[in-house]
Amino acid sequence: MINYRILYVYVNGIWMLTIIKLIFINIPIIIWLFVNLRILRKSRRDIRKYAAAGNDEMERLAILESTSLWGGSICNKLSVNLVVEGEKTLPAGPVVFVSNHESYMDIPVFCAVVTDKQFGFIAKYSLSKLPVFGKWIADIRSVFIERDDARASLRAIDAGIKLLERGYSLVIFPEGTRNKGKGMAEFKKGSLRLATKPGLPIIPVSMAGGWHIVEEHGRIQKNQLVRVFIHPPIETSHMTKPELNELNEKVENIIRDKLNEWNN
Repeated sequence: MINYRILYVYVNGIWMLTIIKLIFINIPIIIWLFVNLRILRKSRRDIRKYAAAGNDEMERLAILESTSLWGGSICNKLSVNLVVEGEKTLPAGPVVFVSNHESYMDIPVFCAVVTDKQFGFIAKYSLSKLPVFGKWIADIRSVFIERDDARASLRAIDAGIKLLERGYSLVIFPEGTRNKGKGMAEFKKGSLRLATKPGLPIIPVSMAGGWHIVEEHGRIQKNQLVRVFIHPPIETSHMTKPELNELNEKVENIIRDKLNEWNN
């Protein structure tokens, strides 16, 4: 006869040992990632200095320096094989980057790839609570969103629109969460209001491979291929109502079609 209490204790013990093992395996890289943020002290000081002075132009330049340095150093440390295709020149002024979301690696990859335009992220609120990283991602003009609170989410989108109107670009992952390599999920309705209300260009971005680095085995793996395709901009300023109604599906299909092409 099976003693379920003993079985329960045994299974949970195995599970806890596995988690502890994975934590210890990843400790060197995790420590390095947080320490690496400290090399950004100068750019963070510059960002805060220009923000306090109300100098948006210089603040954007300081943010771009910070994101490019951080993303590039992480991808180099992890020996990421980055393959970037698509648009070489981005529109002048603020834009909204719209991307699928596979992995925690999507943020540093974005920072390593887009090195000629400042941007922050529409990010989940819990990221703001991480030591060191939370303060940094707030400094680069990210907007934090509580996905389980509809009113708070609307306020976050409105805050993002105000930043865009001041000339700051943003990245949004409309799936709402990482898909961890399980296939791209449908975009959340209303996500693209961030771009359509102020009438700004949308830059669709397809990304694949980041989940192999972090999520696939529960430990960080080096020397992985990550592909990024920057699609042509979609102007939203003169769209008709029917075009706006179809925009969410249009952008989703553009990103998904490239992912499907890579998988075939």
